[in-house]
Amino acid sequence: MISSKLSLKCSQLALAAVMSLAATCALAQTGPLKTGVDATFAPHAMVKLGGGLQGFNIDLGEELARRLGRKIEIEGTEFSGLVPGLNAKKYDFVLAPVTATPERAKSMLFTEGYLDTDYTFVIKKGAAPIHALEDLKGKTISVNKGSAYEIWAKDNAGKYGFKYDVYGNNADAVQAVQSGRAEANLAGSTVAAWAAKQNPAVQTTLTIKTGLVWALAFRLDDRAGRDAAGNALKCMKQDGTLGKIAQKWFGYTPAADATVVKVGVGQGVPGLDGYDPTPVTPKCS
Repeated sequence: MISSKLSLKCSQLALAAVMSLAATCALAQTGPLKTGVDATFAPHAMVKLGGGLQGFNIDLGEELARRLGRKIEIEGTEFSGLVPGLNAKKYDFVLAPVTATPERAKSMLFTEGYLDTDYTFVIKKGAAPIHALEDLKGKTISVNKGSAYEIWAKDNAGKYGFKYDVYGNNADAVQAVQSGRAEANLAGSTVAAWAAKQNPAVQTTLTIKTGLVWALAFRLDDRAGRDAAGNALKCMKQDGTLGKIAQKWFGYTPAADATVVKVGVGQGVPGLDGYDPTPVTPKCS
C-alpha cells in the first residue's frame, strides 16, 4: 500500500515537472525570433541607405514573425557563420536562402521550399557567353563561401577543368568578375539577375536547372519550430502573400507551379531526411 502511494506520488511529481518544463518552454517562445542573413546577398538581403535591412528574405522573415505572433531580430553576417550560429543556438532558424540538399538535411531540419533555386553564371559585359559547362575549361569561377555554389564548384572543377576562388560574400565574388580576377561568378538565379540589373558592367549567361529549392533551416531538435514556420509558409502561399513579395523583388509574376506559390503536402522537402509526408491543412488566421 505504501509502495503504491509512493509510486503515485512520484508519478504526480514527474507530471508536475513535465508541466513546469512545458510552461518554461512556452514562456521562452514569447521572446523575439532570432535569425541571420548574408546582408550582401541582394535582392534577398541588403543594407538600406537609412539603416536596417531590406530584401525578399527580410520581407519573408517579418511576415513569418507576424503570423507567428512574434517579433524578429535579423542579424546581417557572412553566410558561412549562419549554420554554426544556428547549431550554437545563437539563431532560432536561418532566414538566409539555404539550398535544401541531402547532405544538409542530415544536420538541419527544413521547411518546405519557398523558392526554386537554379544556378546562373555572371560574366563581364561583352565577354563571350557560356553556352555549356564545357566552356568553363581553363576559367576561374568566383563563389560565395559556404554556399551551395561553392559545393557545386568543388564537385565539378575537376570534371570541367576550371578553378574556383571563394569569397566571404557574393558582392565580392561579383566584383572579382568585374576586376578580371575571375571569368564568371556562380550564384542563385535571382541573385545573378539582380546583380546584372544593378551593375551595367556584368551580365548573366548560362543557367543550370537544379530541381532544388531554398527553404528555412532549423536545428534537428526543433521540429515544433520547423512545423510552425512551415504552416505559416503554407498560409503565405495560399493567400498569395509570398507570390507578391517575389513579384516586388524579382519583377515577375510566378508561374502556377513555382515553389513560391505551390503549397506542399507535408512538412519539409520531399525526398530529404526530416520530411513528414502527413498531409497538412494550413491553419491560417
